[in-house]
This record gives sequence, C-alpha cells and structure tokens, in this order.
Amino acid sequence: MSHAVDPVALAEALIAAPSISPATGAVFDVIEAALLPLGFTVERFIDGIEPDGPVENLLAVRAGKGPKHFGFAGHLDVVPPGVGWTGDAFTPQIRGDLLYGRGAVDMKGAIAAFVAAAAATPVEAGTISLIITGDEEGPAIFGTRALMEHMDARGIRPDLIVVGEPTSVNRLGDMVKIGRRGSVNIWIDVPGTQGHVAYPHLADNPIPKLVKILAAIDAVDLDSGTDWFQPSNIEFTDIDVGNGATNVIPASAHARLSIRFNDRHRGADLVAMVERLALDVEPRAKVLGKISGEAFLTPPGELSALVAEAIHAETDLVPEMSTTGGTSDARFLHALCPVVEFGLTNATMHKLDEAVAVEDLRRLTDIYRGILMRVFL
Repeated sequence: MSHAVDPVALAEALIAAPSISPATGAVFDVIEAALLPLGFTVERFIDGIEPDGPVENLLAVRAGKGPKHFGFAGHLDVVPPGVGWTGDAFTPQIRGDLLYGRGAVDMKGAIAAFVAAAAATPVEAGTISLIITGDEEGPAIFGTRALMEHMDARGIRPDLIVVGEPTSVNRLGDMVKIGRRGSVNIWIDVPGTQGHVAYPHLADNPIPKLVKILAAIDAVDLDSGTDWFQPSNIEFTDIDVGNGATNVIPASAHARLSIRFNDRHRGADLVAMVERLALDVEPRAKVLGKISGEAFLTPPGELSALVAEAIHAETDLVPEMSTTGGTSDARFLHALCPVVEFGLTNATMHKLDEAVAVEDLRRLTDIYRGILMRVFL
C-alpha cells in the first residue's frame, strides 16, 4: 500500500521543529514518522560530546528488488535565525507563493521533497537510502563522517548519491554541483617580547614580522583555475595583537587566513607552504592548519546526465554543471560513489525570512522522482 506525502506539509513540520546545529530530537522524530509508513528501516544514533556534539544522525534504507542503490544525503540542522524576522523563524508561514521559515531552503525543503518523491516511487524499483545528519552547518565532525562509518559497518554502500543542497541560483534547476573546492583555515602566531615603546631595544616587536609573513603569503599566486574549478584564493580573515595600550609593544601577534583551493592542491601542502613562509621570517612562529575538506570532482557522466535529464523534463532548463560556492558534506560522501548536489534556489539561505516557493517544492519533488526512475529503469 502506497502512502502519498505532501512535500509542503512535511517541510512545514520540519521547520516547526527547531534544530539549530548541532541538531537532535524532535526534528528527527518528524522525519522518522514520515519514513516508517513508506517501508523504510530507520536507524538513529547520537555521536559526539560538547562542544561539537552531541549530534543526531539518521540512516533510513528501503530495500528494493532492482540492483541499483540510490542514496540521498542531507542535513536537518540549521544556522541560528538571527534577529529581525517578519514572523517567528520556527513557525512556518505561507504568505503568497512562499513558505517562510529557517531551513525552508537549506535544506529541510529538499529533504521533504525527496521523501515525497520516494513515496511516489514503486518499492520494487530499487534500494533507496537517506543519509541525514544533524551536523552540517557546524564542525561536521560527528555527522556525515560518523554516518559513513555506520554504513560501512553494515555493508551499506549506494551506487549514486544526490545531496539536496540549494544549488539553484536564479531558477530551480539552473545549476548542479559536480564538485567543490577544498577549504583550509590557518592560524599564525608570532612571538615577541613585550616592552615600552620608548625602549624598543629592550623589546621585540612581533607586528612587523607578522606583516612580512602576511605580505609573503599575499604574494603567492596559487593557480589560474582548472577545467572545472575557479582559481584558488587566499583570504586573510583576522589579525589580532590583543593590545589595549598605546605605549606597549605587544608580546605576540596573531593572524588567521582561509584558503579555498581547487584540485591542483591538497590541504596539507598548503599548510606546509604557509609554515615555510612564516618560518623564513620568524623561526619561532607557530602555524596551525585545520582542513575542512579537500577539493573533489565527479566528472560529468551517468549521474550528472540523468539528473540533467530529470531537470530538463520538468523545467525545460539545461543546468550548468558547476563547482562554485562553499563546501558541503559531499566532500566526505564522494569517497563512496559518484556524488552530485542539486536542490532549491539559494537566494535566501542563511538570511532573515528564509523562504521557498511552494511551487518549487512540488517541482523539486517531481525532479527527484524523475531522477529515481531514471536510475532504476
């Protein structure tokens, strides 16, 4: 017996369950209640401790008779709403043609659309899994990576995965992400010796050294881009000496930078490069790098082609295949199988009055169902 799912009603129910990252509890109750009548086996588990946890994750699998296994990945956690919403961020409201609420676009709406698409797909067609985390907007330490370990222990491995990130730009269906640049944050600490500005010979000012280090880094031209990726870029995001006095040479100076890099680089190599440049200026400098993810690419092929066909069938658009923007949990999932990202328009994600067009939720449901049928048939 089939159970129809209204993607708009499900999106409203998900929005109404506040789930600021890291998410646990009620929002997972909502999705589990929607999946169980559809024949999915649902596993939920909590991983991690403070400050980056606890995080709840959900793996739902519905076995089919066909040989293909299609995975859909997404996250139920959201960023804090901020102050200034027209209504309450966690009270879904339909005003005109739009559904308002935190997570409407990023990405409770897409999850609701996929559940509705799965409900409309014959059980015997093939195996469908949902890989849903409560920690994508945060550190992502105890989220999708923990789910992948959970799946590996159970021998669960999809053949293809779509991540429901809001990739569309101006119209639903105009862009699909086939990869993302890598991301690394780097902290530089330069020591000195505190002293009075009138007696500089008794002090060691770290600020000029830090300035020289930053100038050397700023002079680096990493690359001019590749066939599928834009140029890598280095951006300084913070400089601090913690000095509230006007007549004191500080004891240390600190800087932070972020590098978004394409597939010509590895995160560890970039950290090592920054460390060499820093040590050339000040051998006592300390450099710490934290790699959020490496660059990855799913070259255009079977998956991107069938996603494009499903989009075109519903919208008449030919989507652009892109690697622009930030990163996502696809940076982990690509190790399992071919992965692309496709979802709603991203104009209001993370903004006040985040909203999705009600019609886009229904059209995205039809696109996702078109993808499923093309995978299984």
